[in-house]
Amino acid sequence: MKLKEFTKYLDEEIPLAYQEDYDNSGIQVGSPKQEISSAIICLDVTEEVLNEAVTHGCDIIVSHHPLIFKGIKSLTGKTFTEKILQGAITNEIAIYSAHTNLDAVGNGVSRKMAEKIGLEQISILSPLENQLLKLVTFIPEAHVEKVKNALFEAGAGVTGNYDNCGFTLSGTGSFRGNENANPFIGEKGKIHYEPEVRFETILFNNLKDKVIMALLDSHPYEEVAYDLYSLKNNNIGIGLGCVGKLANPVPERDFLKLISKTFDARGIRHTNLNGKMVSKVALCGGSGASLINNAIRSGADAFVTADIKYHDFFNAENRILLVDAGHFETEKFSREILKDLIIKKFPKFAVRFSETNTNPINYF
Repeated sequence: MKLKEFTKYLDEEIPLAYQEDYDNSGIQVGSPKQEISSAIICLDVTEEVLNEAVTHGCDIIVSHHPLIFKGIKSLTGKTFTEKILQGAITNEIAIYSAHTNLDAVGNGVSRKMAEKIGLEQISILSPLENQLLKLVTFIPEAHVEKVKNALFEAGAGVTGNYDNCGFTLSGTGSFRGNENANPFIGEKGKIHYEPEVRFETILFNNLKDKVIMALLDSHPYEEVAYDLYSLKNNNIGIGLGCVGKLANPVPERDFLKLISKTFDARGIRHTNLNGKMVSKVALCGGSGASLINNAIRSGADAFVTADIKYHDFFNAENRILLVDAGHFETEKFSREILKDLIIKKFPKFAVRFSETNTNPINYF
């Protein structure tokens, strides 16, 4: 399989448009025409992981954290990143990363955390904004189903757990072609009136080009009329963090034990215990302290994340149990998400987890 086929699929399943501005998800190293047949999946790309890939004959490393975050002005092997890049290029090993875009997709890192501790009624904690567009077009009656199906096939019309969503309204369209026109119906120089259907549907911003191409390819008119509108309503299926409920409320200490066991988290940091029961839980894999207020507003009894700063613990003000379970620990299951995505599309593709513990933090 070509690398470009592999990355195209992952880019569609984990859209790069969902990543944060500072991020650098996507292909890090590799030629689009490169042949690949096996992957090693990790949280971080280290020299040890690269050596594993070489030893096991893996053609590509798929990681959660990108290897390249900042611009590289030279490639001399002076830095940690440069050494790995040199090794990957020398051994013709591609590197692909899915970071904050994997956090944002509906089946992403935080949802995996929620599933691991048995949460129910899971929803997004902080939905992404400005990700939705509305498409309005006008289709001659006889071609409505053909055009609608093409748009849905391209990914338009998805709302939460529903697809093929759209709205139709019948009316009459008019047009007149000049001497250079080649009208599908009607005559040059004469006003033509045609029974048409106004069709509306929504789409994610990252699918715009694909959906418009499907519209133009399936629509019979020489000049296709359509409008695109940016929607202000949040997409509840995409965003950072998640929130859900435990099947049975538990005391705070039992909740901390659950987190420690599930994520193999040692040295958990947390705010004061107040003798409350924990029922509703918010989570965010990795550095999620910026979502503390979102967790409080959601009515969560506890918020599990990582990299909480000293003063953030004060800001909780006993309104919520803050739990810092570690960056590596809260994102470790991202590997499972990536493996499942790859196997779903390429069931015969060889995939293995890295055996290297890349957590840079040790506990005394």
